[in-house]
Amino acid sequence: MNVPVSKETIISYIAAIAFILSMVTASVIMNDHEIILPEIAAMAVAMWVYREAGWIRQPSKIFLAPSVTAALGFAINQLPFTYVVKVMLTLVFIMLFLRLVQSNLAPSIATGLLPLVMNANEWSFILSVFILTLILMFGVLIFGFSKGLEQKVKIHYKYMLVFLMLNFVWIALCWFAGYLQLAVIPPILVVVYESLQKPMYNGKVAFKQGLVLTISATVGTLLYFAIDSWILVTLVAMFLMLILLRVVGIRMPAAYAFPLLPFIFPRDIAAMLPVGALISSVFMFGAVLAYKKFEMKQREKLMQL
Repeated sequence: MNVPVSKETIISYIAAIAFILSMVTASVIMNDHEIILPEIAAMAVAMWVYREAGWIRQPSKIFLAPSVTAALGFAINQLPFTYVVKVMLTLVFIMLFLRLVQSNLAPSIATGLLPLVMNANEWSFILSVFILTLILMFGVLIFGFSKGLEQKVKIHYKYMLVFLMLNFVWIALCWFAGYLQLAVIPPILVVVYESLQKPMYNGKVAFKQGLVLTISATVGTLLYFAIDSWILVTLVAMFLMLILLRVVGIRMPAAYAFPLLPFIFPRDIAAMLPVGALISSVFMFGAVLAYKKFEMKQREKLMQL
């Protein structure tokens, strides 16, 4: 049964959705789709509404980590390599950077991959990441959302390698199938990375994650093709995601990012997002579940010795 929503939570939702709408509005006014960063929608809800400890415990990295990975992705996108090589290089450098700064901020993966997904070539993309993450950071600091949280927690770096291997396999499968553009769907990768880091993971959670992400992709795509106004699409999508997550009974910031993906994807790729999200979710979360079960069996064997 869902817990009643408090007045503070309602105000937090209004602030987060208003922030997301402002980003999309700025993009429409300036006629620059590179200003739209889907992961910013997820970050706004996670940090200002859910106040996810893993995302806000180190406020400075709310700005630093996504900004640096975005710059890395942007720089790699300018290199004369194939899309596959660019994606693999970017993933490796993102993991190396997060290891270097001892951060587990999953949205940094999405901001690092976005320049490749949207083929960003304008500096407005980097500027947008800087400004939007700075605002998010100040919001967390001003309202003291991170107060009382432990600054450092143990990060299991082995999962970074598992994450990379899983992605390389998926990219290879998409390459062989001829659907390379769907090899990288940032919101799914963020959830996959966080799921690997969790000590407990089961089939019920995997099913809910795949269900929510597939529905959010479908809703976002249908709205994008049915309504001519990006601002109206965003407003309707955000409220529908709020209802969806309440009905399913799960907190998943990535659901708020998915409806914005059609704005930055080519139209033909955007039309394939629902199917791409379904297939990617089945493979990715199935693989995470299989790995977690394998890990648990290994742990049980060690305890028996």
